[in-house]
Amino acid sequence: MRSILFLAVLSFVACKPNKPLLTVGQIVNKSITASGFNKLSKSNIQFEFRKRKYSASRDNGIYKYERITKKDSSETKDVLSNSGFKRYINEQLTIVPDSMVSRYSNSVNSVHYFSVLPFGLNDKAVYKKLLSSVTIKGIPYYKVQVTFSEDGGGEDFDDVFLYWIRTDNFKLDFLAYKYNTNGGGVRFRDIQSESVINGIRFLNYNNYKPKNPKIDFLTIDKLYENGELKKISEIVLKNISVETFN
Repeated sequence: MRSILFLAVLSFVACKPNKPLLTVGQIVNKSITASGFNKLSKSNIQFEFRKRKYSASRDNGIYKYERITKKDSSETKDVLSNSGFKRYINEQLTIVPDSMVSRYSNSVNSVHYFSVLPFGLNDKAVYKKLLSSVTIKGIPYYKVQVTFSEDGGGEDFDDVFLYWIRTDNFKLDFLAYKYNTNGGGVRFRDIQSESVINGIRFLNYNNYKPKNPKIDFLTIDKLYENGELKKISEIVLKNISVETFN
């Protein structure tokens, strides 16, 4: 009788469906919510980065990113929006050569993109792929690879990004990217500090590069654990203010 009951239980367990795994889209959505960036669709954000002032207004896909640079008595305001890029010097609209528009646009967009990660990982031009989970310093992470379509992915559409999202609370802890402009290179970032403002998690990073440039980019998390990366800079946002709207 016991044998029959054991076989019945074994059969039930064998036939019981496995708990469905999360898709990469679900993981990213949970990470966005865990960081409070689900509130960002209608918002105004201001911060300072490397002696420049930045502001971003978002309204369900309508956006305007600004960067203000002051030097002596001159003020340059770069504005990137759905309608394109414009530059103002001392509040006067200035003609920018076509050869420089993409450079200035990418420069402004890059700072705003990194400032609110993982919010931008659901952009239309983003291709997300879930790689094998890893453990870094004893903590398990989902490892997400991001590439971009040429249409809508910007001038640097062929860059490759990696994001490490904790499996327990879905918070982003590490990121890395491989770029091809200006000779190319690889960068890895870990969290230096974080601040929560109006329920939104903003991160400051330590920025690293490999000591040996000839690496397998997908294994950069192992290089980090083994101390094979060199710190080259810090990414620190100051005087952050956030206003969100329903």
